[in-house]
Amino acid sequence: MHHSLIAAAAALALAGAALPAHAAPSTVPLAAAAEATTQLPRGVRPLHYDIAITPDAQAASFAARVAIELEVLAPTRDITLNAAELRFLGATLTPGAGGAAQDARIAVDAAAQTATFSFSRPLAKGRYRLALDYTGVVQTQAAGLFSLDYDSAQGKKRALFTQFENSDARRMIPSWDEPAYKASFALQATIPAGEMAVSNMPVAQATTLPDGRVRVRFADSPKMSTYLLFFALGDFERATANVDGTELGVVTRRGALAQARFALDASQDILREYNDYFGVRYPLPKLDNVAGPGRSQFFSAMENWGAIFSFEYALLLDPAISTQVDRQEIFATAAHEMAHQWFGNLVTMRWWDDLWLNEGFASWMEGRMTARLHPEWNTALNAVRSRDHAMARDSVVTTHPVVQHVETVEQASQAFDEITYSKGEAVIRMLEAYVGEDAWRRGVRAYLREHAYGNTVSNDLWRHIERAAAKPVTAIAHDFTLQPGVPLIRVADPVCKDGRSTVALAQGEFSRDQPGRKPLSWRVPVIAQVVSAGSGAGAGAQGGTLVAGGKGTLSLPGCGAVVVNAGQSGYYRTLYAPKAFARLSAGFAALAPIDQLGLLSDSWALGMAGLQPASSFLDLARATPLDAEPQVWSRIAATFAQIHAQYDAADPGRQRFADYAVARLAPVMARIGWNAQAGEASSRVNLRGDLIEILGQLGDRATIAEARRRHAAMERDPQAVPPGLRKSILAVVAQHADAPTWEALREAARAETSPLVKDTMYGLLASATDPLLARRALALALTDEPGATIGADMIATVAGNYPEMAFDFAIANMAAVNQRVDATSRSRYFPMLARASSSSEMVGKVRAYAEKHLAPEARRDAETAVAAIEDRLKVRAQRVPEIDGWLQRNGI
Repeated sequence: MHHSLIAAAAALALAGAALPAHAAPSTVPLAAAAEATTQLPRGVRPLHYDIAITPDAQAASFAARVAIELEVLAPTRDITLNAAELRFLGATLTPGAGGAAQDARIAVDAAAQTATFSFSRPLAKGRYRLALDYTGVVQTQAAGLFSLDYDSAQGKKRALFTQFENSDARRMIPSWDEPAYKASFALQATIPAGEMAVSNMPVAQATTLPDGRVRVRFADSPKMSTYLLFFALGDFERATANVDGTELGVVTRRGALAQARFALDASQDILREYNDYFGVRYPLPKLDNVAGPGRSQFFSAMENWGAIFSFEYALLLDPAISTQVDRQEIFATAAHEMAHQWFGNLVTMRWWDDLWLNEGFASWMEGRMTARLHPEWNTALNAVRSRDHAMARDSVVTTHPVVQHVETVEQASQAFDEITYSKGEAVIRMLEAYVGEDAWRRGVRAYLREHAYGNTVSNDLWRHIERAAAKPVTAIAHDFTLQPGVPLIRVADPVCKDGRSTVALAQGEFSRDQPGRKPLSWRVPVIAQVVSAGSGAGAGAQGGTLVAGGKGTLSLPGCGAVVVNAGQSGYYRTLYAPKAFARLSAGFAALAPIDQLGLLSDSWALGMAGLQPASSFLDLARATPLDAEPQVWSRIAATFAQIHAQYDAADPGRQRFADYAVARLAPVMARIGWNAQAGEASSRVNLRGDLIEILGQLGDRATIAEARRRHAAMERDPQAVPPGLRKSILAVVAQHADAPTWEALREAARAETSPLVKDTMYGLLASATDPLLARRALALALTDEPGATIGADMIATVAGNYPEMAFDFAIANMAAVNQRVDATSRSRYFPMLARASSSSEMVGKVRAYAEKHLAPEARRDAETAVAAIEDRLKVRAQRVPEIDGWLQRNGI
């Protein structure tokens, strides 16, 4: 319990100084706290929690006691805090300055997730200690304190973990479960002998009790929000390394520790970089990454301060099945969650309205760090894909601003979406390009120094960036974060004179379902470049302008095709005049790979929205050379799969398009080959897997036959299915499985001893395109066989092929499905199953579900699913015929 002023903590942060774990300010000042949204009365605030918990993993319950040091800010007879699924046995309040204790009357409001403690004598302003005895439930899904079961050499095992974000600490600890109510935590647990307990801080003391159990007490935490507290218990192993005075650790189930070696090594490199970048050394004495088997539908890892939790697939590399993509994603996940240790943990958004300050920044930082530490992966090109995810969500009427108003727990849960993560990331990337890397970094450092251990809103960040850059950043940032939508930059044909190209720009709005709406207005930073035919990628100096008031002009050195959004740092769609687009298409091979991806991305999105010919993408794909960057071919292949999926299964044009797509991709596959080559680039390795799976989806007979041949030869020839291709080969075999093959895959899943591989195998069983096998997978998902956390994933996988079947099944079995989905995420799960539907009837079904089961303020995901279905119907009716026309015109 150490309460220091924020100014002292900020002073220690100067020039890269470490922030001691206990150098924490008291709390958010009352005036600031009054501005924050809260669902609790404002008159009481916590200062410190002293928690003692005794979990019973097998009985799925726990007993606990918490003593909360609190401050009463205004006289009251009641103290109300958050509590969910807790049974209170007693409550006593003791004045901090001494005096008689009072027992409390306890009233629980299950719907509001609160408990109110009332006292016979009024409480004056001052400090008190509230002691609560209670019991609770160990969940089977990732909310509160939950269990994960897995197979081991010693039989079935169960481990316990916590997941508190966004509002589930209240399921284990009666607490002020809101981000602005920061407090310090002391945690102790009584655990079985031979098991390991892990929390945010190191173990301070371990005492063996007379009955053989062990009481473990952890060091006090710094001031932090409740959602960042963590506890895990199980038959674990731990490995460590030391970086800049911090003990880095990985914690896994016994026997899997070697599979976390890459994550531990990566974390060392990342921590060194972050200590330098942020100018503030990581402030806690240790940082663990704790692996758990299974999965959640809505997150893969959680940034608990000092004890990141990751599902095994996001942390471990199993030599039997892991791929280069897995390696890259594990690195990116580590970079994301470790960035949160500063952005989110050290400095926390005041309320969920500004969640993007956590997630958008961490998403941007993971991309930046991956590109910096592993340039050989060439992951900088992934920025276009991430931006596309945001724009797809942001171009329909159900979108929302990056900074959004959140009132309820459900709304906070629904805030974890593509706008918060991917648009937030894209806006940061654009603003950094606008102000420059150095100015951006100076602003970030100043922001962290001033607000360490405190809570902020977005304007706090903009103020520091603007001061560091000496540019009007806030106005631009507000345009992109306080209003929804995607700007559309229309590009006129360039005019060349005296060796310079002049380009007129006009700003509109890219909308897929409201094309006639008056566009919103943005101030848009635009970067462009001239690329002359035959001059090679990167030709011509870049130039920039700020499009404001709807119009702008660029003057660029050189004459030739003009690439707008050169480098793809801008968050906008680019629509070229026909002649300008034709010139770019003709010189497509000369563009930098990231601009090739940007042009492909824009042409596909604009074509599907009817703003340019739907076949424009196909023109670019035809102009792509075989030796183009592998990520470019991956994007083309993925879009071919999307086009193929837009056709009705009975439409003869579907097979005609599939034949064309296979003919275009087969030479690329032949060039890469099925077998890895020594020293080949990781992007080439990844493309191999992509092509195998997508050619399989397109029904390519040669690919399917080769996958089956290799699968059949696995037992006698280990080289037939190398680990790096095992997932891809099994994906093709499972997708095209007949009943005997499906049963053989199921038997292999049953016999598998690795939880990571086992989970993968059950997921593959749900990918079969045979409708009878898809129904069998749905039935299997609701049994105990796949595991409590895998069934929901299997249903979602079936929905990829058969959304109507999966949605109807889930609704018919809602009670059983709800047991397999995180409690606070159920309002998102059922609409998600319907999003790939092309049935107009599904619109009514989704809305009927929402009206019956969701509060009006919790229906955003349902309406987003409806928008996706209506968009698919429009594409099928209006754009697919244009694709058919292109095929016919080209003699296909």
